Amino acid sequence: MIKIKKPEEIELMRVAGRVTAEVLDIMREAVRPGISTGELDRLAEEHIRKNGGIPAFKNYKPMSDMTPFPGTICASVNDEIIHGIPDFNRILEEGDIISVDVGACINGWFGDAACTYPVGEISSEKKKLLEVTEDSLNRAIASALNGNTLGDIGYAVESFVKPLGFGIVRDYTGHGIGRKMHEAPQIPNYGKARQGMTLKSGMTIAIEPMIMSGREDVKVDSKNGWTVSTVDGSDAAHFERSIVILDEGPEILTKWQSSR
Repeated sequence: MIKIKKPEEIELMRVAGRVTAEVLDIMREAVRPGISTGELDRLAEEHIRKNGGIPAFKNYKPMSDMTPFPGTICASVNDEIIHGIPDFNRILEEGDIISVDVGACINGWFGDAACTYPVGEISSEKKKLLEVTEDSLNRAIASALNGNTLGDIGYAVESFVKPLGFGIVRDYTGHGIGRKMHEAPQIPNYGKARQGMTLKSGMTIAIEPMIMSGREDVKVDSKNGWTVSTVDGSDAAHFERSIVILDEGPEILTKWQSSR
C-alpha cells in the first residue's frame, strides 16, 4: 500500500533526512587512504545517536533466516555494489572507490541515502563511473513529478547510462520510505516512459541508481550473506537520495554534498 504523507509527517521526514545527509557529509571529509571502513562506521553511528536517532541498518534483518546486518553503514568498495559490511581491518587504499549507504530513524521516521567517494586519486574510468551514476540520480529525481510514472524514473536512468556503456543493477531497486525504511513501491532503475504506477504529491521515495562498469550479473557473498558484488569484478557505484514529491516538484530530503 502506498502511503501519502501529510505535511506534518513530511516535516518529520525532513529532520530524519537532514541527519542522514549530515552523515554522508562527514564521510566525504573522512574518506581517505589509510582509514578503515570500521572507523567510518563508528563516526556514522556517533553522529546519528548524538542527534537523537537510531541507526536504521544496524541489526536489520529483512528475512528470518538472515544474519542481522552488523553495521550502521553499508561500506562497499570497488566491485562491491551494496551491503558491504564495515570492518576495522578493511583499510581503504589510494585509488579505491567506496559507496557509503546510511539510514537513520528519528522520532519514528526514516531517512536513507548513499554516495560513492573516491579514495585519494582515482582512475579516469572510475571518475567517469561516479559522474555518470550521480548524474543518473539527478535525472531520475528531476523526473519524479506529480502525474509522472514509475517508468519515467527508471527510464531516466536507463536511457542515460546504457548508451554510455554502463550496466544497471536490476536485482535491487529503490523504494518507498517513511515510518518504515522500506515501503511500497519498488523503484527500479530501468523502465519505459509513461508506464507503471502514477506518482502523486505526498509520496516519499528513495531513488538509488546502482551502476557498474561491466556486465550486469551480480552475486551475493556466500559467507556473510549480505555483500552484493559484480560477477566480473568490474567497479560499481551507488548514489541515493530520499525525496518527497510535491505539487511544485520533487524536494530532496537527504541533501548530502556532491562527491565532485
